[in-house]
Amino acid sequence: MPADYHTHTPLCMHADGEPEAFIDAAIAAGVTEYGISDHAPVGEALFDDWRMLNSQLPEYFDWIDRATAHAGDRMPVRVGMECDWLPDCEKWITDLRSRYNWDYLIGSVHYINDGKNWDFDNPKWIGSKWAKSDIEQVWSIYWQSYIDMADSGLFDILAHPDLIKKFGYKPDGDLNRFYEPVIDAIASSGAIIELNTAGWHKPCAEQYPDSAFLELARDGGVDLIISSDSHHPSEVARDFTKASAVAKSAGYFQTTLINKGQRSHEAL
Repeated sequence: MPADYHTHTPLCMHADGEPEAFIDAAIAAGVTEYGISDHAPVGEALFDDWRMLNSQLPEYFDWIDRATAHAGDRMPVRVGMECDWLPDCEKWITDLRSRYNWDYLIGSVHYINDGKNWDFDNPKWIGSKWAKSDIEQVWSIYWQSYIDMADSGLFDILAHPDLIKKFGYKPDGDLNRFYEPVIDAIASSGAIIELNTAGWHKPCAEQYPDSAFLELARDGGVDLIISSDSHHPSEVARDFTKASAVAKSAGYFQTTLINKGQRSHEAL
């Protein structure tokens, strides 16, 4: 089973489970490696209520130590963080990079700047802000943010590329007009993308990213991982067999392993 590198801990305030339970689930699923990558703090202040605080980083390192000790020699445990791409975040991400000997950092776009930082994937906006928005414009802003994130070169992995579709809002027409410039930027950056299975359990009922995006990424030579984005032990490696079939249909026949930034590959 492919490695599962995008997983969370209760420190993000919207996940449950002890490190030992996550490790046991990963071993039971037969994943090659298990990666811990909780939502990173954003500066010194409380930014929102779904990430750890900067002051909690020592607790995160303790959680990692417990997971690693429990895994022992049964399975490699890799360590990262999921970092939000926000205006003027580069200095902060660079500082976070220096805090630990990370295997990888994941970059994500959960906010778009439409006059202020809008957490577009928050369910509280369904039927209100989403219903009133120009979907074409929202998608354009989102994908430009994704391009900027890729261009920064700060991240090893770029998460759930088309998260903007989470609630089923999509513009009309051929969506390749959004995908192609983004994939060019990702390919130039050398970053890895993920096939994130959590989308199958959201209103969009589709993996992130969709198959057309995956096919273009494969043609562009972009490396791939498969991720559960698990927030509970029961979600570790969820739908990985289905995801592997989707990846193969898009032309991928291997996924990526990452150890202190160094890559290798394993066959699907």
